[in-house]
Amino acid sequence: MKKKILLLGSGELGKEFVIAAQRMGQAVIAVDSYANAPAMQVAHDFEIINMLDGTALDAIVAKHQPDFIVPEIEAIRTERFYDYETQGITVVPSAKAANYTMNRKAIRDLAAKELGLRTANYRYATSATALEQAVSEVGIPCVVKPLMSSSGKGQSTIKSQDDIAKAWAYAVEGSRGDVVEVIVEAFVNFHSEITLLTVTQNNNPTLFCAPIGHRQERGDYQESWQPARVSASDLGEAQDMARKVTEALGGAGLFGVEFFLTDEGVYFSELSPRPHDTGMVTLAGTQNFNEFELHLRAVLSLPIFEITLEKAGASAVVLASAHSDNPTYSGIETVAGLPKTDFRIFGKPTSRPYRRMGVVLSYDAVDTPIEDLVQRAQKTAKLITVNS
Repeated sequence: MKKKILLLGSGELGKEFVIAAQRMGQAVIAVDSYANAPAMQVAHDFEIINMLDGTALDAIVAKHQPDFIVPEIEAIRTERFYDYETQGITVVPSAKAANYTMNRKAIRDLAAKELGLRTANYRYATSATALEQAVSEVGIPCVVKPLMSSSGKGQSTIKSQDDIAKAWAYAVEGSRGDVVEVIVEAFVNFHSEITLLTVTQNNNPTLFCAPIGHRQERGDYQESWQPARVSASDLGEAQDMARKVTEALGGAGLFGVEFFLTDEGVYFSELSPRPHDTGMVTLAGTQNFNEFELHLRAVLSLPIFEITLEKAGASAVVLASAHSDNPTYSGIETVAGLPKTDFRIFGKPTSRPYRRMGVVLSYDAVDTPIEDLVQRAQKTAKLITVNS
């Protein structure tokens, strides 16, 4: 049963995955581009490489001979994953899934053109001039995102012609990898957005977690809550879309599938082939298994009979406000003394403005008004200060 897992990316999501793996006796090698990354602190071994260096990536795969390769970030030479699969290594969820979803162009074209899912009108641009043309075609307001980025980096909204040049510069600055291209999306008039954590299994049915609502700033989530209020018809449509796109990508694991809910129906937005940042709310015990445990069980082909909602919960991020090479924290004792509240400090070795350094969790009975839990999480997160 003991397997060797090569984790590519070692942030806070990877750290929780490693903890889940440790509890099941698995061996994990955590990989990232900097030392003392959060997942490295709890893994059996670690490697520090530039994961856009295909030769370096090949070398550590050959060195460790893992049973599984589990990507946690976007900036990886995902085209190498197909070769690893031919070597008998399982790429999670699959080489195709990792390769497609690490690039917004591949996953959007799959969803809209091949599967016919409802998405925002969109165009691509590879220069500032091409961006002007794309904006004229989709209309203002619109959203610009690098094809490769995470946590909202490089994402902005164009509200006037004057914003186009700034949006291009910001997208290039926030882009990961060596792909200098953006997607331009028409603004969707949505009343809410959700993440639908979707678990695909090798020998069992696809399962869905209760929908998770979230609020974003600067393209990055600030609070998330579970369960989100979603009508039965919208939830059914979202589940159908999630099932179609994950089946097309193949493999076993947890996917974070994002949707816009509008008066006209559900719009597919994005997909991550791994635990999702908004899913950190499941650390509050909202489910019988949190998202990291679900991902691991699916990876190991352990049957998951059902996913049950046990509590209502909310999460709110703890952000840094300054640069520091040795961040410390105050206010933890106060938070620890609050009822039905928990927190996680990620252990990142450095801080910078708006960097996510921790998360606060609030929870209560399933029928608790979710607005109350979100407000509690927001207020509690402000009690923790990241000191520089």
